[in-house]
Amino acid sequence: MNGCDEVATAPAGPPQPLEWKFSQVFGERTAGEEVQEVDIISAIEFDKTGDHLATGDRGGRVVLFERTDTKDHGASRRDLERMDYPINRHPEFRYKTEFQSHEPEFDYLKSLEIEEKINKIRWCQTANGAQFLLSTNDKTIKFWKVQEKKLKKISEMNLDPPKAVGNGSMACSSNSNSPIPCLANGGSPDRSYNYLDNDFSFPPGGLPSLRLPVVTSQETNLVARCRRVYAHAHDYHINSISNNSDGETFISADDLRINLWNLEISNQSFNIVDVKPANMEDLTEVITSAEFHPTHCNMLAYSSSKGSIRLIDLRQSALCDSHAKLFEEPEPTGSRSFFTEIIASISDIKFAKDGRYILSRDYMTLKLWDINMDSGPVATFQVHEYLRPKLCDLYENDSIFDKFECCLSGDGLRVATGSYSNLFRVFGCSPGSTEATTLEASKNPMRRHVQTPSRPSRSLSSITRVVRRGAETSGVDANGNAFDFTTKLLHLAWHPTENSIACAAANSLYMYYA
Repeated sequence: MNGCDEVATAPAGPPQPLEWKFSQVFGERTAGEEVQEVDIISAIEFDKTGDHLATGDRGGRVVLFERTDTKDHGASRRDLERMDYPINRHPEFRYKTEFQSHEPEFDYLKSLEIEEKINKIRWCQTANGAQFLLSTNDKTIKFWKVQEKKLKKISEMNLDPPKAVGNGSMACSSNSNSPIPCLANGGSPDRSYNYLDNDFSFPPGGLPSLRLPVVTSQETNLVARCRRVYAHAHDYHINSISNNSDGETFISADDLRINLWNLEISNQSFNIVDVKPANMEDLTEVITSAEFHPTHCNMLAYSSSKGSIRLIDLRQSALCDSHAKLFEEPEPTGSRSFFTEIIASISDIKFAKDGRYILSRDYMTLKLWDINMDSGPVATFQVHEYLRPKLCDLYENDSIFDKFECCLSGDGLRVATGSYSNLFRVFGCSPGSTEATTLEASKNPMRRHVQTPSRPSRSLSSITRVVRRGAETSGVDANGNAFDFTTKLLHLAWHPTENSIACAAANSLYMYYA
């Protein structure tokens, strides 16, 4: 083999770390402005194309944004491909519409208030130019159709003389010099006959001022309509909804059960997972998150408060209490404490786009799992290791129960999750990558930039398991400021095809690109 062949077959190195830039912010707060509780964003979701973005808030509203930079070029895709230069525009979105998805309710049987807060949003398949979404609060899931409707406007009855003649009207226009006052329908108020009388007869010579309404313009308006309501199927709070790749069904999960629904049928669902013990005193773990496989309609995964992920196959049995695969990391011996189980609880799981990997987020770490290897995660990213000495304080102020979300890039090369002080972390997960970037949800995301070298990989038998360490700092950020546990970045989403991230800091939606 000659040298040229060796160069050609040499494996490519890991991709270079991305340089993130600020793109947009919606709902930016001014200095000292108090955030209203109902305005805090509680859910973010891109659609499959990445051209639409939806957010939900604690006030039960869903806000939709649409991408504008791809629509600016009138040329066709073929013409754009023929151009000599690439079009490197960063994604730009604009406000599209919003609607009230959920209202506060009261369960009279259990004497419980049901919050209007949106827990999850999922985009469904589009049809006939309309967008479809699923949104849920703690108890009720709703299926929404958002479509452009043409509004026909009727011109006024009293028109200008040129328009009046064109409309078949002869006299009594609104700017007529006639001293006789005119009504909206062209009649005169001093006429003694009643138009609604059954004995009405036309006056001699007819009605010279009869007017007909004319449609003068058509405006388009976005209308959101609730098509179906899926209710009364969960005794506990819904934490997840997920669309199936078949486009017909979806799942909803609460602490103890997972239900399978058909989008067309709202009055019944099928219970596929039930972890409720006969005696509630025997309860040891609850379901924390669930998601369908992106391409296999018969597979789904759900995570538990004990830090395990179960992959189930709907072809095996109708009730999937027995899992097809179990993913969990063995607990290190001699390191158990009061907080061990709390921080092991998984708050979110996401499938990679190709369905080969599952990303999970617990309080301390991000873990990447290969569904073909259940002996342990293929990569672990330390997010909150610096908080280990502060677990007592975090337990006292309930911060230890914060549920951070996670996301993967469309190409599967990077993962991201949020942290405190409105920071979020981006890690490279390709073999050999040392990318570990900390960014702040502000107009200057690199202000708190921390680049932390990775620990070297270590080989376990024939499988390489990468253990990557994040910023193992004390409780201060890169500027030496103490971390603020009241400002937390829980929700974020990665664009399905580009390196673009949308994240929520309280009531503000920040967008970044690389």
